[in-house]
Amino acid sequence: MGLAEKLCITAAFVFFMTGLLTGILKYRCMATSANASAPVYVNVAHRSSLMYAFAALLLAFFARLSVFTDLVDTLAAIAALAFFAFAITTYIIHGLLDDTSNQLRKPHRLGKRALPSWVTPVFMASLIVAEVGGAAVLGVGALLTVWG
Repeated sequence: MGLAEKLCITAAFVFFMTGLLTGILKYRCMATSANASAPVYVNVAHRSSLMYAFAALLLAFFARLSVFTDLVDTLAAIAALAFFAFAITTYIIHGLLDDTSNQLRKPHRLGKRALPSWVTPVFMASLIVAEVGGAAVLGVGALLTVWG
């Protein structure tokens, strides 16, 4: 088993456990809320953690099949998985702070502080490149095996 596959399976476990734990947080928020609801980003963190867990398993399968070197697959996996983790972390922070119902609404905020106007667009562009690029490398590597 290559390093890329190991990293993806490890991330799948971490993301899945994060989903389960944020589910507990969601329940706690709902149980203590006057309107029986959790902050928007607690919900987003819970759902996205579970979805990213299964996405990481898919990347592990692609990595297993990939024709590319372990180094290429590992770098692609790290890029995608790191930004999956960054996104989940951001959602958890916004959920705990309950500081927004839409993190892309301007001005971009973190708690009571406004972020510099360039931070969110740069982060989002980096996320798109890393997630799509990493998944594309692993997916193309797998397809080359399947159809090659």
